[in-house]
Amino acid sequence: MITSRTGLFELACLIHESFRRHGVQAVLTGGACVSIYTENRYLSNDLDFVLEIISQVPLAETAMRSLNFRREGRYFRHIGTPFIVEFLPPPVSVGDEPVREILDIRRKGRRLRLLSPTDCVKDRLAAFYHWNDRPSLRQAVMVCRDQIVDMDEIRRWSRHEGMSEKFQFFRRNLRASRDEPSRRILIPEQARSPSRRRN
Repeated sequence: MITSRTGLFELACLIHESFRRHGVQAVLTGGACVSIYTENRYLSNDLDFVLEIISQVPLAETAMRSLNFRREGRYFRHIGTPFIVEFLPPPVSVGDEPVREILDIRRKGRRLRLLSPTDCVKDRLAAFYHWNDRPSLRQAVMVCRDQIVDMDEIRRWSRHEGMSEKFQFFRRNLRASRDEPSRRILIPEQARSPSRRRN
């Protein structure tokens, strides 16, 4: 049962499990991934799921209704939780590039497919790069401090996006943040090997 005490990670898993029961392929993206990778030091109020097959929208809506969510415009809401849910169209991408690897994690008997820490950082940086969204920059820094990320890959992707200069600004912010206490959450130890995205 979904209540006000249901946390973001548990709720994301419940939705993912309902999707699986209804044959829906979806990946959690956006700020909710930041919440998970920082153990809610940043707390998103919405869960964005990218549906990997656009024709599965009706099945996804059925899956949400089975959990007592109701549609309100582009969002789904549940009377028992402040979190809102949105479906995003495929492909699963960061900036102009499709995501090639999806992380499949299991924790406390729950399972969830979501962006890897590296792609989560790219996702947040995309908002900073293209819309100058400073909160997203801070979220990217937070994930880098709490997770193991592939900085060479983030540099390559940034260059592909035409954002090498903003990447250097991000790196300066990351270096400055290291003067603060940091906790490292070893999500990779709790995760299965990333599953390759099927087109």
